[in-house]
Amino acid sequence: MTRHAFIFVLLFFLTGCGGYPAGELIFVTNERDGTVSVIDVEKDRVIDTITTGGRPRGIRIGADGSRAYVAISAPFDDQRADGFDKIAVIDTASGTLIDSINVNTDPEQLAVDPAQRYIYVSNEDTGTATITDIATGEPIKTLITGIEPEGVAISPDGRWVYVMAETSSTVTVIDTGKQEVVKTFNVGTRPRDAAFSPDGTRAYITAEVGRSVSVVDVASHSVTATMPLDHREGLKPVGVAVSPDGRRIYVAGGRGNCVSVIDAASLKVIADVPAGERVWGVGLSTDGSKLYAAAGLSNDLTIIDTALNEPKGKMRIGQGPWGVAVLPSRPHADK
Repeated sequence: MTRHAFIFVLLFFLTGCGGYPAGELIFVTNERDGTVSVIDVEKDRVIDTITTGGRPRGIRIGADGSRAYVAISAPFDDQRADGFDKIAVIDTASGTLIDSINVNTDPEQLAVDPAQRYIYVSNEDTGTATITDIATGEPIKTLITGIEPEGVAISPDGRWVYVMAETSSTVTVIDTGKQEVVKTFNVGTRPRDAAFSPDGTRAYITAEVGRSVSVVDVASHSVTATMPLDHREGLKPVGVAVSPDGRRIYVAGGRGNCVSVIDAASLKVIADVPAGERVWGVGLSTDGSKLYAAAGLSNDLTIIDTALNEPKGKMRIGQGPWGVAVLPSRPHADK
């Protein structure tokens, strides 16, 4: 058994074995200490810390809510270390690490198709996206993307995957039926993330250096509008989320230390809500009443009241919080 395999097996047995409450949960990756924080939405408190090892960043919840998939790369303090390029699979009912899926090098973000058959992963250092069969753990195809791909998002119907490449400032469109690249288009400088509208007709793509959000018509995979977000010092758009009704867009402002709230109809900024230092990942509660913003320098999670567009609380979590994923209420009861 390799050292990496031994570590994973050890972590499997050391991870918490108790069941979580059946209410809504938030999972937050902490890239500097190799953990995932679990937050009870009803009480807004941390109820568990899962050790994954390596550098966890992108995180997604599968469509049936039973699994969380976490992109793991080499540790933050030793990024040349071998054996860490994988997707860790977490049982969302208990926080147990139940699988480790090997992928191409340096995975940062990922998407899971609605049928939970495939994982789409960006591989920053090779300029590719890997498609992996979840059941077998085997990569089935590697596709060429732009230069240094990072963000990955899938449309609500599972038909399209968008891969954002920061150096080429492009978006690669993957047709999930054909498992092929069907288009590449340009957006703002250094695109970071994308979120689709609930009806799947629009996508909103943040540009960190371009300090803007591109509005994309999904039917044609073309940019129809570009909204500047340069009105606040230090604001550099990264993570993005869309409200359940599609009326609001929430953009993490990076070192602007805020979340910008945008009206989707007018594309005007409604508010800049103060949050922690270097806000990166954002996630909305299922009903859209609360937004959770992870701040990587202040190591905290700001809870924003979306009706008032005001912070309603803040909690300390792990070191370098990065990705945010929301798990709706589940039918199982406490164990």
